[in-house]
Amino acid sequence: EYNLASTDDRWTGKVFYHQAFYPGASRNSATAFGSIQYSTPYFRASFDQSWVGADYLAEVGFVRRRGFLQSSPSLEYTFYPAHSNILTHGPSAEFSIILNPELEITDRETQIGYSIGWRNRNELSITLNEQYVKLLRSFDPTNTGGNKLDAGSGHRWKNAEVSWSSDTRRLLNHTFSTGYGGYFNGTRLAFGTGLNYRVQPYGSISILAAYNDISLPHPYSSARLFLIGPKHDLTLTDKFFITTFAQYNNQIENFNLNIRLQWRFAPVSDLFIIYTGNSHTGDFSNIDRGLAVKMSYWFK
Repeated sequence: EYNLASTDDRWTGKVFYHQAFYPGASRNSATAFGSIQYSTPYFRASFDQSWVGADYLAEVGFVRRRGFLQSSPSLEYTFYPAHSNILTHGPSAEFSIILNPELEITDRETQIGYSIGWRNRNELSITLNEQYVKLLRSFDPTNTGGNKLDAGSGHRWKNAEVSWSSDTRRLLNHTFSTGYGGYFNGTRLAFGTGLNYRVQPYGSISILAAYNDISLPHPYSSARLFLIGPKHDLTLTDKFFITTFAQYNNQIENFNLNIRLQWRFAPVSDLFIIYTGNSHTGDFSNIDRGLAVKMSYWFK
C-alpha cells in the first residue's frame, strides 16, 4: 500500500494491491485500487480505479462483490460570492462504471448536481441522476416477495433529488429530502426527513423517517414502504452513557430495538453492553434477541 500527500495538500492519493493465498488460489485471487485527487479551495477533481478478482477472498475483511472493474471520476467547482448571505455554491459531476471480467457493462451511474450553502449553515442541493443496471440475479425491487425481474435483464432510468439541511450547530436542527423518477422498470417517489434536538448537556433526541412509493407494471408488485426510527442519547455522567434506538419497518414488518450502555472506566478504555431485539409488528412476538459485551483497554 502507498499513500500520497503533497506538501501543499493539493495532491492526495492511494494505491494498494492485496493478494489472497489459499489452496488453489489464482491470479484472480487478488484486488487492486488506485485513487488520485487534486483539490484547491475552488476546484476538485478525482479519479478512482478498482479491481476485485473473481476468486478474491477477504479473510479479515468484507467485499460486497467480486469479479468486477470499476472507474469513478468526479469534478466539483465552488464559488465564494462577496457581500452575500450565500457562503458557497457550485456544480458537481460524478460518473461511475462497472465492468464484468468480460469487460461488459453491468452498472453505470451519472450524477450532476448543484449545491448552495448559506452563511447561517443551511444547505440545499439538487441532483439529477441517470443509472443503468444489468441484474446478476433475479430481483424484486420492492423486496416484498412479488415477481422478480429476470437475471441478465438491463434497466435504465433517470430521477431527480432535492435535499435540505439546517444548521447543525442549533439545538433544534432538521433535514429533508425528496426525489422522483424511474426505478428499474417502474417509478419511485421518495421522501426522507430527520429531526434532532440537543438537551444540553444531557444528550439528544432525534427521529428519522423515510417513505418510498414504488410503482411497477403488472405482474410485478408495487409497494408503499415506510420506515421510522427514534433515537435517544443520554449522558448520565462524564463516564456513563446510554443510547437507545428503535426502528419500525413495514417492508419486512419488523420492529427493532437496540440499547447500548457505555462505561468509560479509564481514558480511551470502555465497557459496552448491547441489547438487540427484533419482533413482529402485528403481535410483537419475538423474532430474535441478543446480548453482547465488549471491552477495550488502552495500555499506556
